Amino acid sequence: MNWKEKKKYETLLARERGVVKKVWGTGLTVCLAYPNLYRIGMANLGFQTVYKIINELPSFLCERVFLPAGGDAEYAAGAVELLSLENQKPLRDFDVLAFSVSFENDYPAILKMLALGGIPLCAKDRADGHPLVIGGGIALTLNPEPLADFFDAFLTGEAEETLPGFARMLAEARPSGPGREALLASLQKKMPGVYVPSLYEVQYFPDGRIRGMAPRLKGLPEKIRAAPVKNIDAFCTTEVVSSPDAEMADMFLIEVNRGCPHFCRFCAAGHVYAPPRFRSYEKITQAIDHGLKAKNKIGLIGTAVSDHPDLAKICRYIVNRQAQAGIGSLRLDKVDESVVEMLRAGGIETVALAPEAGSQRLRDLLRKGITRDDILQAVRLLIDWDISNLRLYFMAGLPTETEEDIDAVIELAKTIQHTALAHTKGKRKFRRITLSINQFIPKPHTPFQWRPLGDVQEVGRRIKKITHAFRADKQINVIADVPKWAYVQALLSLGDRRVGGILAAVHRLNGNWMRALKEVTINPDFYVYRQKDVNEVLPWDIIEAGLPKKVLIKEYQKALPD
Repeated sequence: MNWKEKKKYETLLARERGVVKKVWGTGLTVCLAYPNLYRIGMANLGFQTVYKIINELPSFLCERVFLPAGGDAEYAAGAVELLSLENQKPLRDFDVLAFSVSFENDYPAILKMLALGGIPLCAKDRADGHPLVIGGGIALTLNPEPLADFFDAFLTGEAEETLPGFARMLAEARPSGPGREALLASLQKKMPGVYVPSLYEVQYFPDGRIRGMAPRLKGLPEKIRAAPVKNIDAFCTTEVVSSPDAEMADMFLIEVNRGCPHFCRFCAAGHVYAPPRFRSYEKITQAIDHGLKAKNKIGLIGTAVSDHPDLAKICRYIVNRQAQAGIGSLRLDKVDESVVEMLRAGGIETVALAPEAGSQRLRDLLRKGITRDDILQAVRLLIDWDISNLRLYFMAGLPTETEEDIDAVIELAKTIQHTALAHTKGKRKFRRITLSINQFIPKPHTPFQWRPLGDVQEVGRRIKKITHAFRADKQINVIADVPKWAYVQALLSLGDRRVGGILAAVHRLNGNWMRALKEVTINPDFYVYRQKDVNEVLPWDIIEAGLPKKVLIKEYQKALPD
């Protein structure tokens, strides 16, 4: 390691609070990797949770590694090897390299980090001396298949359920020194939630659809069950390492719930984390007391924070300690005076709401469960309490969407603006509405998993129509993703293990997706734009997560009976 890199690592560590630095050589070593920048990875509560779980095991040492910043010329040129943060050790020196993966668009970074760490990209090319490359996180629980060739094993489901048992079994196996293949086979046979893709064969029909997926050895499970944690009060999920260099650095993050009772048909987290679970008020306030020793703002994290039965009480607890409560977004029909009063008392001036669609027809199709009156009533209440900035989340390219539905987004945004202005009556200042428009991506393990992606050019045109409608309005700002990345995300969300060939080409071509898609013999449209039959085998059917498939089929047919 050169002095410049060493100094950068030392500076990051010196600015952190809560970091664990164990003595090298005293146990099994795990390098926990986040396939994105440090500032993003350190704001990920799942990543921090895994770091805590592993380091609390006496016989394990866990360090971290992140994707280098794009401007690091030494890494780009291959002159500098990727090292762990805590002890600056090469990735190849660890027993386990564990990736925590939340987003499909981070997949290319996984291959880049393997290459920078001197580890063969493909699992079949690794020898006994190489680290065991494992992966977990919501993205890999939904559909691990596009990365099947690059990982030795996946840990599906929730880390608190699978990781301790996996670690114990690994610790027991290592002293006896079984070979890599024998170790993986043993893990697959004995550990619920573990998926070793090399131990399963995929067969295809001539038209490219999957005929079936079957274990290569006797005694292996036909399906991998990603079981949820039944009692989330049994542990505490909070920020472990605080860093001023992380996103949301001013906020101490606390998870208040998992799952969601509303089961919106597009939402992967709501379905895969079923059933919904809420932490008790007592456990949350204990975590708040701990967090307030470090920061004066508490970020309440979860898939259904607004549905916590004690949310107003939790916010009041925070405000009574002269601190702020931050919430990612509020469910529109759960915005009540008690919660808003506490948010405002804590100094919050911006609140995010998610109508998702402009028309009631599409909101009903999504099973969103909110009405136009719910939306406008929430806006009036927020304005009453001087919350003067609104962020509204919408999707474009939804199933059955028409031009009238896009017009409805524009009309609803204008109505929200007019409602806010009229409600102030000149007595208060209403500042800004931010419309965040993203293309709908069909997700595995949801009722819409059989749907194709909307044509990105057409959806792009519709998003531009919304943007154009507010081009002269200084009070409404529209932000949107680039449509081509929606195509890439859909490909990685819905693909099978053959998509790994595309990822390998993207890596070889230094991230040039356009060239990679032209060079490979795989047709990406097969995954992205094809309407799927409810009776066909889907790539992710090997994983049983959340609600049963028959329930998803019923919901899909109820939403789209034709």
